[in-house]
Amino acid sequence: MVEPKRIGFAMTGSFCTFDKVINQLEKLTEIYDVTVIMSNAAYETDTRFGTAESFRKRVMLLTKKEIIADIPHAEPIGPKKLFDALVIAPCTGNTLAKLAHAVTDGTVTMAAKAHLRNERPLIIAPSTNDGLGANATNIGSLLNMKNIYFVPFGQDDPIKKHKSLVADFTQIIPTIEEALQGRQIQPLLI
Repeated sequence: MVEPKRIGFAMTGSFCTFDKVINQLEKLTEIYDVTVIMSNAAYETDTRFGTAESFRKRVMLLTKKEIIADIPHAEPIGPKKLFDALVIAPCTGNTLAKLAHAVTDGTVTMAAKAHLRNERPLIIAPSTNDGLGANATNIGSLLNMKNIYFVPFGQDDPIKKHKSLVADFTQIIPTIEEALQGRQIQPLLI
């Protein structure tokens, strides 16, 4: 029997997308061995979209594993080669900027840095209100980096939030499958 691929699944604080992302996480756990990583904001913040505790319980119920929620537990991802691929979904503009500029000051950015040292795929599913603003250059920079792949994304509300971009989270699994083959899923822009 072939062991399932090991997928790290990092969540950052785009809370309005958590339900969609967790629905995809459920599908991922049917195919892959998944470990969830959460940014400090995702792990601790209660919002109008739900409590931090409720989100933590949901993901731990799906993965049957503890969440990686601090830098000391994220750092071994690289040396131990824990994942075949790492997904960041949702990936906020703040996290996009940090990744583009090699800022490693939190759990998710440490997980990404540690994972990339093994030259394995990092899959980004953006969710940012300024993807067509200040973060456009960060997206461009990341698209040009080795082993970084994007889940297809587009404008989520071009009338009210004309610079906002959100991934099509239903494309996470196909993006992982392509990235594991060294290919960017197409089309990228939807």
